[in-house]
Amino acid sequence: MASASKQTQKSRKKRASPAPEPRKKLKNVFYEAELARLQAELVKLQEWIKHQGLKVVVLFEGRDAAGKGGCIKRITQSLSPRVCRVVALPAPTEREQTQWYFQRYVQHLPAAGEMALFDRSWYNRAGVERVMGFCTEHEYREFLRSCPEFERMLVRSGIILIKYWFSVSDDEQERRFQDRIYHPTKHWKLSPMDLESRSRWVEYSRAKDQMFTYTDIKQAPWYVVDGDDKKRARLNVISHLLSCVDYEDLSPTRVELPPRQPDIGYVRPPISDQTFIPEVY
Repeated sequence: MASASKQTQKSRKKRASPAPEPRKKLKNVFYEAELARLQAELVKLQEWIKHQGLKVVVLFEGRDAAGKGGCIKRITQSLSPRVCRVVALPAPTEREQTQWYFQRYVQHLPAAGEMALFDRSWYNRAGVERVMGFCTEHEYREFLRSCPEFERMLVRSGIILIKYWFSVSDDEQERRFQDRIYHPTKHWKLSPMDLESRSRWVEYSRAKDQMFTYTDIKQAPWYVVDGDDKKRARLNVISHLLSCVDYEDLSPTRVELPPRQPDIGYVRPPISDQTFIPEVY
């Protein structure tokens, strides 16, 4: 019996798959070059959205410090704010709390020729509101019933709806939180709600799994982003976003500047009459 047990243990060891090797970090030279290439493609996508009158909505959800904000920043960096808008709403006011839940989000949906990036969205109800007790059980259950129909309605109206969930490991989230504590330009990113989320990690996991069960629908599926490697995640998201819209290159032909208007005798007021900012540098 003992020898049989040893053989079983050996066979289990043989069948056990080896642990995956950690991926190598992207070299900065490659990352910067690839990011520039993808951002140039985003400009082409922007022009196509304007030309075709498309309406695009992209939701960014996920764990705190998973890299949503950094990814949004790289997407919008080279785009026109008149075409690509970021929607980051604060907590609802007392008046908004009495409205239909989706009402305050609807007013930020894009018109023809626009793309709206939601930095957090109506999924607050299924996440932070559920975990922190900011909504009732009835409100939560009603959201799970209503949300799929709401999103199907958006898609039927012609909106291209893309939903990203940014995932991050426990250890990596803690490292980023620690970085925010000591970094002078990142203090504002660490809110009391972020700290509370650390002590409710499992509850957030349960809420996310429940949310996916109800809202990962065919018309608007969830796309999960591995956020442990920020740079890799940014490239992957932008690449995927570009693949979601069948766009064409509408880059204009080379533009030639017209000649500057010649001097017609207009005398400008003295430059000393104007107030300039201090020359600190």
